[in-house]
Amino acid sequence: MKYAIIKVVNGNFSILSEHGNNLEAAIVKFHQECANLWNSKDVVTAQVKIVNEFLETVQGMSENIKHDQNEE
Repeated sequence: MKYAIIKVVNGNFSILSEHGNNLEAAIVKFHQECANLWNSKDVVTAQVKIVNEFLETVQGMSENIKHDQNEE
């Protein structure tokens, strides 16, 4: 089975990375990207997933990120 990480950030879709058959590498990259998006001030909404070649979410690896946009 082949794996990729897909994401949508502020409505923009992209394939972040492809990992061939290496699920462990995909999991590491998934967690790194989620941390980056949680720490990014310009991200309002994001969704990150590890998917297989059938676009199925792998091992529940899906994260929804939402930052409140409070006016200061």
